[in-house]
Amino acid sequence: MRLFYSDTFELPLPEGHRFPMAKYGRLRERVLAANWAADCQLELPPPATDAELSLVHTPEYLRRVLFGELSEVEQKRIGFPWSHEMVERCRRSTGASIAASQAALRDHVAVNMAGGTHHALPDAGSGYCVFNDVAVAARVLQQQHQVSQVLFVDLDVHQGNGTAAVTTGDPTLFSFSIHGDNNFPFRKTASDLDLALPNGTTDADYASALIDGLATIDANFKADFVFYLAGADAWEGDRLGKLCLSKAGLKARDEIVFRWCRDRRLPMAICMAGGYATDIDDIVDIHFQTIETAYQYYQTFLADRFIASD
Repeated sequence: MRLFYSDTFELPLPEGHRFPMAKYGRLRERVLAANWAADCQLELPPPATDAELSLVHTPEYLRRVLFGELSEVEQKRIGFPWSHEMVERCRRSTGASIAASQAALRDHVAVNMAGGTHHALPDAGSGYCVFNDVAVAARVLQQQHQVSQVLFVDLDVHQGNGTAAVTTGDPTLFSFSIHGDNNFPFRKTASDLDLALPNGTTDADYASALIDGLATIDANFKADFVFYLAGADAWEGDRLGKLCLSKAGLKARDEIVFRWCRDRRLPMAICMAGGYATDIDDIVDIHFQTIETAYQYYQTFLADRFIASD
């Protein structure tokens, strides 16, 4: 299984900044220490090009980002101060989703060990999101005629308003978001399917909503490819989440998505999305179990392919 990382491209943040940037490097260390890591390829992605980014983002917004012309208000809305390092890191993280999606076409599943920056709109950044990596990757696949119909399964606790804006009115893209109703962004953009959950939602109710949502998709959209945003911020201990899923419940969530994709033989690129627990190790635990579960899913794909060719 191929995994793409960009944590070596540092995004400098002021001391005390609440975004847990250190989680990415720790996650890579955790994966490398796993007993199954030898079966995986960890790779640095190429940066997303201007042409690729322009498949989603407007020329004016790209110019302001790339040349350091973001206003103080725009930088505050994003949550990161502008720097050359910020631009390169965001290019690489978007490049990781492009690379993971292309790898998944061959291997059935691949992972961006960051990404899921679903609040980035075509003309603005927001909520720690500069470029919408999964939307850009989807457009690259479509432009290259590798896929036609793309599904976004967004299980970050915050609604993917940026991805919803990209998919609006486009029958080739379907955005599905399960998120906290009383949470950021407080002015939401309608996805193709939104399931807004109340504060305190626990494992069983969440799983039921997810199963129902996937059944609705079956009745309304036939995907060729899936981007899965496996946010860690629905965990009960997350500072910004407001839902009450256990780590076991989050693993069950991942398994539901993976089984659904496997049953339909849909290639899938996985992104980590959000996670804001006080202890970074808790965030890493959740992201790691998503990747480990994906690796187990990848092994079943290899077994299925071997049987089919026997």
